[in-house]
Amino acid sequence: MTNEFAEAHRAASATFTDRIKDVTDWDAPAPVAGWTARSVVEHLLEWFPGMLAAGSDIELPAGPDPKADLLAAWEHQRDAVHAVLEDPATASKTYSNPMTGDMPLPVMIQNFYTADVFMHTWDLSRATGQDDRLDADVAAGMLAGMEPIEEMLRGSGQFGTARGPLRDDADATDRLMSFIGRDPYWTAP
Repeated sequence: MTNEFAEAHRAASATFTDRIKDVTDWDAPAPVAGWTARSVVEHLLEWFPGMLAAGSDIELPAGPDPKADLLAAWEHQRDAVHAVLEDPATASKTYSNPMTGDMPLPVMIQNFYTADVFMHTWDLSRATGQDDRLDADVAAGMLAGMEPIEEMLRGSGQFGTARGPLRDDADATDRLMSFIGRDPYWTAP
């Protein structure tokens, strides 16, 4: 039986890991105002462990210090999250938090963390001059799922105002990035 949540996480985190390995300038500015390439990775390392622990009985094990080895810290967290998703017991666990309500734990990881890894791959790629095209089917699916809850998403403060106008040749990556408040045509100064 295929574990769709583990597979989605594996795909998103593999691409992100590849981008980390090819960064040559961690101080390169990122498309998020005030962020650098390093900030993009640190963001993913910082917020998720606390959110996971706050709504479940799972605490990710501490890993390497990101200041000493950012790649090792990322790989540790990637593997820890993947272990949670691969654990058969996870399928029956509920994530409960006043901000999100109750939902199956794998759904929370997919909707909040895996999605964030996927979208921040664009930020890291664009900041460091790497291939920034995201999986078109995943990007289109995410956008289709986010559009109906746009008001709630914007109200969360986690997404900027949609950017535009888009070019006629805008692809799924451009449309998703625009929706979440990124300038899909941003380039490093």
